[in-house]
Amino acid sequence: MTAKPYGLYCPTSKACEVLMPRWTIQILGELWGGSSRFNEIKRGLPGISPTLLTKRLKEMQNQGLLERVEDKATGSIDYFRTEKAAELDHILIELAKWAQKHVQAEIALEDRDADLLMWNIRRQIDVSKLPARRNVVRFNFSDATSPASTYWVITKPGEDVELCASDPGFDVDLFVETSVRVFTGVYLGRMSYERELDNGTLFLSGDQRLARTLRDWLVFSGHKDYDHIAKLPA
Repeated sequence: MTAKPYGLYCPTSKACEVLMPRWTIQILGELWGGSSRFNEIKRGLPGISPTLLTKRLKEMQNQGLLERVEDKATGSIDYFRTEKAAELDHILIELAKWAQKHVQAEIALEDRDADLLMWNIRRQIDVSKLPARRNVVRFNFSDATSPASTYWVITKPGEDVELCASDPGFDVDLFVETSVRVFTGVYLGRMSYERELDNGTLFLSGDQRLARTLRDWLVFSGHKDYDHIAKLPA
């Protein structure tokens, strides 16, 4: 435990002593989302330094929240949530529901980091719902604050989704023109996908099959279907 204990005996306070050190819950979220390698976790949490991430992973391992697994043949290291950590899932889901309901949409959508958005988007693509060939989708964000504002997502049957921040040199099948604010809003259910298409703040061009089925092959956040989400006004 890295922080001074609260000095309170109640179970909630004891839980906070374990979970409240900065980035602990966010690391659990990355592991929950499928990241297992150090660089994957770091990519999903751009605000944490490598030194602090190393420290937190060690602490969480000591607390029994994650397991460190080393492949002796390759030297690669993976981190996996333990059953103890998985028991927190329903608590984190309820916390997310509370945030979707009570945190104002303007605050929830104030970040403009396109890199972080696309890192999450690439995990939400269902390749089985796409044509059985190579598909290239280019996303361009007008308000990105990250170093890159244009990204290419490349899919092939039976292969992991590839995310590029530089032109891979393939013909583009579908162009997505929007802003980080709008796409994050529709991804999280804070804004209406259909309304943003009608308004032209989300513009799709190219392969019409890919455009019409985007909501099938790009699975928006599981947080978007909660009741009473605080939305931006129409």
